[in-house]
Amino acid sequence: MYLEIITPDKRVFEGDVTSVQFPGINGGFEVLNNHAALISALANGPVRVTPTTGASVVFQIDGGVVEVLDNKIIVLAEAVTA
Repeated sequence: MYLEIITPDKRVFEGDVTSVQFPGINGGFEVLNNHAALISALANGPVRVTPTTGASVVFQIDGGVVEVLDNKIIVLAEAVTA
């Protein structure tokens, strides 16, 4: 899967990942390869990214929206801290 995390100021992350965990407004959820298409609002909290190479990375987001479509994930976040 390909993940992009974008804020109004910059692109925070882009690359291939095996899984991503999100803080949904109604509870956390995880996206894996071949996940069904979805659009969801995100709450403040951690986004846990597992890249295809290397160790997991956690980004703290201040809310936003995620779109999943055809193994591409786009996160539009208000603000992000690593």
